[in-house]
Amino acid sequence: MIDINWMGLQMVKPNYAFAKRQRDLAKKQKKEEKRQRKAEAQQERAQQPPAEPPPDDKTSS
Repeated sequence: MIDINWMGLQMVKPNYAFAKRQRDLAKKQKKEEKRQRKAEAQQERAQQPPAEPPPDDKTSS
């Protein structure tokens, strides 16, 4: 942080680049977690045997 001396008061300049980087990292992590959840769900669907279609009533008549 940079100190700015103005009339004897010290004010701290915010580090916008650091805040932006933190937001971007959080967004990237959230996106990665979502991608992993989707991949796991897709794997579970692929491992389950396909459901048999319900029998048609029309073919038995």
